Amino acid sequence: MNNRKIFSAIGDFFTVFGSAVAASRAVEAGRKPRANDLRNLGMEPTAFDRIGRRF
Repeated sequence: MNNRKIFSAIGDFFTVFGSAVAASRAVEAGRKPRANDLRNLGMEPTAFDRIGRRF
């Protein structure tokens, strides 16, 4: 594995981790996460809209 692939994998990890943190904070604050963060996590933004609350 060359250095470029290693750094790319590390960058992808931080991108996904950052999106997870941002989406989590948005949900905790009662807001919808940004579409880009949801896509980075592998979720379509329209699918997030269909999630119902059970509180």
